[in-house]
Amino acid sequence: MMRTEQEMFDLFIKIAKEDERIRAVYMHGSRANPSIEKDNYSDYDIVFVVTETGSFINDRDWINNFGDITYVFEGHRNENKWNMKEINDFSRRYVWGMLFKDGNRVDLIIEIEEEAMNHRHIKGKPTVLLLDKDGCLPEIHPSNGEVYSAEKPNVDKYTACCTAFWWFLNDVAKAIARDQLPYAKELFSVFTRYTLNHMIDWHIGVQTHFLISTGKNGQYYKKYLPAELYDLYIKTYSDGNYINFWNAIFSTCDLFSKTASYVGDYFGFSYNIQEENDMMDYLMKIRLK
Repeated sequence: MMRTEQEMFDLFIKIAKEDERIRAVYMHGSRANPSIEKDNYSDYDIVFVVTETGSFINDRDWINNFGDITYVFEGHRNENKWNMKEINDFSRRYVWGMLFKDGNRVDLIIEIEEEAMNHRHIKGKPTVLLLDKDGCLPEIHPSNGEVYSAEKPNVDKYTACCTAFWWFLNDVAKAIARDQLPYAKELFSVFTRYTLNHMIDWHIGVQTHFLISTGKNGQYYKKYLPAELYDLYIKTYSDGNYINFWNAIFSTCDLFSKTASYVGDYFGFSYNIQEENDMMDYLMKIRLK
């Protein structure tokens, strides 16, 4: 049976109280944000402020205190190995991702006090203080989650997003014409969807007065996008069939045009319809070849 949120909080505090090396505990992430609905899949993003990190890292067995573990991911160690260089200083901060047999997941950070003072989650982000033995952490005020909302665009950022969206599509089209499916898919995911999502974030921001979060990579698009736009967003995904891929591309163009026009009208920004028309003509020519 999955342990409840209160049981997990009690466990974090118990472990910290019984270990003199741990001086404070706080939580960030979705469970600290009152504007995000919690469910059984919500992670526990926990930070232990510690006197030193070495003894925790060297004794791997200590994490068994959190429960029966299914899988452990040591993020900082993995990142160093992946990049083949020491980009993370383990003496200041270390990260474990732990998935437990009861279904709970804990992303645990240990960091020394100096590191905690510079940590982004303490500075204005939704944070819940669970324990502070020495009063070392700054006063944490309850958050309404507004800090996660998208920032309003200025005219330069809006124009840059529009121009980039249409420009990136010519590379996607060329890759399809060359039968380079993996490359085309990567370009579409990394560049086209990136700019599309920015525009959608602004569209949702306009409709919600920029007071809510759309989550990571569109987590909450289904919740906040009008149904007809979300249905169109679903159509931006395709399989490896080129006909379906082209259909997804044109659905993406339609969605971007609708949201960009809406955002531009709201802020009084000029949407360059000529850029859209010119690139749509180019895409159609490539598709028909």
